[in-house]
Amino acid sequence: MHYLHMPEQLRPRVLIRRRVMLAAVTLLAAATAGTIGATAQAQQANRAQLRGTGTAVAGIHLIKHIIIITQENRSFDSYFGHYPGADGIPSGVCVPDPAAKSCDKPYVDHRDSNMNFPHGGAPSNADVNGGKMNGFVAVAEKMLCKTSAPCRLPGVMGYHTATDIPNYWAYARHFVLNSHMFEAAHSWSLPSHLYLLSGWSARCTPGNPMSCIGEGMPPERTPSNPIPFAWTDLTWLLHRYHVSWGFYLDHGAISATNPNGVSVHWNPLPGFTDVHQDNQLGSIRPLTVFMSQASAGTLPKVSWVSPNFADSEHPPALISTGQDYVTKVINAVMSGPNWKSSAIFLAWDDWGGFYDNVVPPNYNPDGLGYGIRVPAMVISPYARQGYVDSQVLTSDAYLKFIEDDFLGGARINPATDGRPDSRPSIRENAKILGNLLNDFNFTQTPLPPLILNPCPATTLTPKPPPGCNGKVALHASTWGPS
Repeated sequence: MHYLHMPEQLRPRVLIRRRVMLAAVTLLAAATAGTIGATAQAQQANRAQLRGTGTAVAGIHLIKHIIIITQENRSFDSYFGHYPGADGIPSGVCVPDPAAKSCDKPYVDHRDSNMNFPHGGAPSNADVNGGKMNGFVAVAEKMLCKTSAPCRLPGVMGYHTATDIPNYWAYARHFVLNSHMFEAAHSWSLPSHLYLLSGWSARCTPGNPMSCIGEGMPPERTPSNPIPFAWTDLTWLLHRYHVSWGFYLDHGAISATNPNGVSVHWNPLPGFTDVHQDNQLGSIRPLTVFMSQASAGTLPKVSWVSPNFADSEHPPALISTGQDYVTKVINAVMSGPNWKSSAIFLAWDDWGGFYDNVVPPNYNPDGLGYGIRVPAMVISPYARQGYVDSQVLTSDAYLKFIEDDFLGGARINPATDGRPDSRPSIRENAKILGNLLNDFNFTQTPLPPLILNPCPATTLTPKPPPGCNGKVALHASTWGPS
C-alpha cells in the first residue's frame, strides 16, 4: 500500500541506533520511551542501504564531521578535462559553431575570468542534444548574441589546466577525484542547492508540504514570499535525531545593507517551512563562525559552506579568488583538531554552460533528472589517496552519506520521517547512485593535512593580484540567474 493511502498512525518515523564492534555493525530498532519505533520494513530498507563490507560500514563512523563546500558553475571537463585517469576530453572533438559555419575544438583557456554562459533546464537539454554532447556553442550563440552582427562564442570550449588551478589538482592527486559527479537536476543553481539540502526542487502552496510539485524553476525567496519551500529538508531529520549542523555564509547573507553577502539562490534554508517550525534559523551563521569552530575543534557534525559571488567562481568571478577562498576553508579544517575525523566534500553546483563530453545518466524519477557533469572531490584522512572514482554520483550521495553516518540509514522519506510531503521518489535509494563509502579506506594510516598556499603561482591571466584578493565589480543583484 502506498503511504498516501495509509492511515496516519501507520506512517512511522525511523530511529535506528548504531553499534560499531570491530569490523561489523549491527543495527537495532529502538522502541524505548521517548523514541518512535521503526517498522520492520523500514529497518530492512535501512540495513540494505548500509550493506557492504563490515570494515567499510563500521568505518564510516570514524567520520564525525562532514563539511560540504559548494562552488559555482564549472563543468568537469573545464577543470579536469585532461586529468590522468579521468574520463576527460576525447581527442578529435569539434563542436558545431553555427555563427562560424564550422566547429570549435576544446582549447586551453588561461583567463582568470570567463563569460557567464547559458545554464538552466533548456540549455542543459540543448547542450546534451540527445546524447551527442555537441550543443554548447550553438546554445551560447543563440541565447547571448542579441544583435544582427556576427557573434561567435567559442569560450564554452575553453578548459583550465593544472597550472591554472594547482590547488584543486593537488587535492585530486592527494585525495579522491569524483570523475562522474553529475548535477542533481538538469537545471540551474537554485534547484541544485535545493537538491543539495533536501533531495528535491518543487513549487508549493506556502506551508503545505503535500501541495508540492516538482519544478525546475521554483520560486525564489522574496520579501513577499519568504518561505516558499514547504517540503522536508535534511535538517529536519538532523534536528530530530540531535545531530548538530550549521550552514555557513561567506560574508553573511545578501541584503540591502550587505550587497556582498551570499545570494538567496545559494542560501535557501531560510525558505524552508520546517527550519522555522523547529526553530533552527540560528544554525545559519556567518563563515567567520565556521573558521573559529574549525580552529577550536568545535565543528558541528554536518556543515555546509556557501560562497558569496566574488568567491564563487561563477563567471565572471575570478577563478583565483575562488581557489583562494576554498583553500582557506580547507586549511582551517586541516589545521584544527577536527581534521582527524573529518570528510570534506568539495563540488560545483552546475556546469555553467561549459563543454563536457560525458552523457548524463538516464535517471528521471521526478521530472528533474541528472544534469551535466561537475567537478567534485573527497578530502579526508581516510580518503583513498590518488583515487579516481568513476561511479555515478550526484549531491544525493552526500545526503546518503550523512544519513548513513549519523541517522542509521534513515532517509528523507515521507513514509517514515514524520513529516509527509508529496515527493515522488527517495533519490538516495536510487540503484544508479554510487556510494561515497567507496572513496574511503578506513584501515589505512590516516593521511596528514595538506596545507596549501591559498595564492599559488598560476598561469592565469592577467596574473592574480597579490593575496588572490581580486574582486569583480558585480554582485548577485546585477548578474541575474545563477
